[in-house]
Amino acid sequence: MRRRDFITLLGGAAANWPTFARAQSTIPTVGFLSTRSPDESAHQLAAFRRGLAENGYVEGQNLTVEYRWAMGQYDQMALLATDLARRSVTVLVAVGGDPSAMAAKAATTTIPIVATFAGDPVKQGLVASLNRPGGNVTGISNLITTLEPKRFGLLRELLPQATTVGILINPSYPTAASQLGEMQEAARTAGVQSHVVRAGTDREIDSAFESIAQLQIPALAVAADPFLLARRDQIVVLAARHKVPAIYGFREYALAGGLMSYGIDLSDVYRQLGVYSGQVLKGARPDSLPVMQPTKFELLINLKTAKALGLKIPPSLLALADEVIE
Repeated sequence: MRRRDFITLLGGAAANWPTFARAQSTIPTVGFLSTRSPDESAHQLAAFRRGLAENGYVEGQNLTVEYRWAMGQYDQMALLATDLARRSVTVLVAVGGDPSAMAAKAATTTIPIVATFAGDPVKQGLVASLNRPGGNVTGISNLITTLEPKRFGLLRELLPQATTVGILINPSYPTAASQLGEMQEAARTAGVQSHVVRAGTDREIDSAFESIAQLQIPALAVAADPFLLARRDQIVVLAARHKVPAIYGFREYALAGGLMSYGIDLSDVYRQLGVYSGQVLKGARPDSLPVMQPTKFELLINLKTAKALGLKIPPSLLALADEVIE
């Protein structure tokens, strides 16, 4: 069972920004900057192209896209963003977490930027306000880091007897410190202790789960991080092997066999990015396009995985699920 998600605008209207408008005889170029990799982003890319098509732009026909993929190497973001800025792309799309948006903003103050924000873009200095972003940056704040209390609450509802929850986090993520603080506070709010395991490489992910098994940690919360998301198959397999119930921030984990996920639909976010990018290509001003925010979120539960773990999902939790994978 699944309920349709939607994203609403926080007000404001698009206006023309002639400074950024290209001559109609010139095929515009979109710079696409991502912390992720092209293979594991295929579904999101398809959604992004659908959003562009809603504004009449089709890659390879009347639009060129220059892609730059960091492959989870966050220290490469500044170099990749600068390269796209030097090419004077018409719009710079920055996705895959805050490192991408920060690198794009640092690279240019003139090229329009349409980005995803994991946290609060106002606090991070990326925009002046949600309704009136100001400057050359707008996009979607997906609230990933603000959803941790809900995720810990769901995990606690599933396993009320658990007194400790493991936190898997990537220390290489630029905002890992603040992210960890939010997750630890969410654990305290849920009434459980937290044990932190860190992993920034494939080998460290293997070692992290060995530690979780040795310490007999009864449950796990996986931090929302593009690097970890790209390794979702590895993480889901290890969680199953060590019989650790886990909750994740992206539906892709649950679809890959993870137990539960709670968050937004990334594909819809990417579609909205495509829509905004198309509007900017037509002359809309980023400073007049309000930063969008999700208004509804989705809980996915994988019953097949629950059965393999020997877990019975409480009826109250099943009733909350937007999608049940059987």
